[in-house]
Amino acid sequence: MTTDWSQVSDAALVVAIGRWREDALAEAYRRHGGAVYALARRVVRDTGFAEEVVQEVFVRLWTTPDRFDPDRGSLRSWLLAQAHGRTIDRLRSESARRLREERDAQRTADAGYDVEREAWDLAVADRVKDVMADLPDGERQAIELAYFDGYTYREVAKLLDTPEGTIKSRIRAGLKHMRADLIDTETGQPWHHS
Repeated sequence: MTTDWSQVSDAALVVAIGRWREDALAEAYRRHGGAVYALARRVVRDTGFAEEVVQEVFVRLWTTPDRFDPDRGSLRSWLLAQAHGRTIDRLRSESARRLREERDAQRTADAGYDVEREAWDLAVADRVKDVMADLPDGERQAIELAYFDGYTYREVAKLLDTPEGTIKSRIRAGLKHMRADLIDTETGQPWHHS
């Protein structure tokens, strides 16, 4: 059964999206994708970044269409609000990352960083990546967003659509797993530079 979605209201499109109708999502994108992109592009001034925001907004519509309430406004307004919030989150995260990198670079320059120390830090980073890869998805995602992307617990909870208490528990459990995995199996001591 083929439906001519161009004749259907936005609210009916969202109901169809909730029933996993990809063609309804495509129609919502056709109608509103350009406006969402334009807003994201205007805020971030970066084409790739704006495209990622558009993708995230429409993936969110696909995965949680029930979040849209037609009684509170139009689908376009809701999508634009989602895009604006996501772009601001991205800008904050990017700004926080840049500041961290600048601080780290300054500390490195101030400390007279040497090649041996740099090699050691790379080895530790690889070890941490291995340990992170072994974590359950929920713990890994929460830790990555909080510690590597600079989001607050509340922002992580919102991004993962999970209660904040659950996020905190996942992070605690993940860090506990990481600590245990970073203990040197031969010496029973933390994995460290000899």
